[in-house]
Amino acid sequence: MVKAKSDKPPRTNNEIRSLMLQYFYDRNKNATSSMGKKGSAIKISDIKAELKTQHSLTQQEVQSNLTYLLSQGWVKEKPFEKRVVAKGGTVIPATTNYYLITAAGIDKIEGPGEFTMPKFEGINIHATGHNIITLGDGNQVNAEYGDLGQALAELRKAITQSDVSEGQKIGLVADIDTIESQLAKTEPNRGIIAAAWNTIKAAASINGCAALIGKISSLITTFLY
Repeated sequence: MVKAKSDKPPRTNNEIRSLMLQYFYDRNKNATSSMGKKGSAIKISDIKAELKTQHSLTQQEVQSNLTYLLSQGWVKEKPFEKRVVAKGGTVIPATTNYYLITAAGIDKIEGPGEFTMPKFEGINIHATGHNIITLGDGNQVNAEYGDLGQALAELRKAITQSDVSEGQKIGLVADIDTIESQLAKTEPNRGIIAAAWNTIKAAASINGCAALIGKISSLITTFLY
């Protein structure tokens, strides 16, 4: 019998990255050791096997999006070196790479906390000639865009406290962070902001978010156009 094709659309890369980051977060949260089957750090072969079982992700989907998470600093690679003694006494060095979530990755899911390093740590903000303010979610923006930034911080809080899936929360929060990062600049990239906002607007359907989306829409429309 021929199986009927699923009408479910394929996952986007953002959805896959959200699932993967949540996977690494859950591993770290429930870990009883640093590496291995019960560890916060895990080998790529086990990552692929578990994500295939849990979310039906292909090896290609896992590998390509793991590369992205690594490059963004949400996940890091931890080499483990060991020596294998071959017949005849020859010592052969071998390295196995393990992967685990970083502090930045944890903050991406939980939101900035008491121990989160300030984004511009080590930079003399006053020397830039503009005023940086810290929002309620811990992000920092140019004071000129303070109203928009604070509205986004309020939306972030509403989303994280909602009953939508954790994967959806991560995706929306990541786009909010993208906009807030641009608002720290003297000249934000409006194209990046518009693209992120186009995704965030969908949060209007989440209970308690519609009014905030309307507020942000008026602020961001003035900002963009």
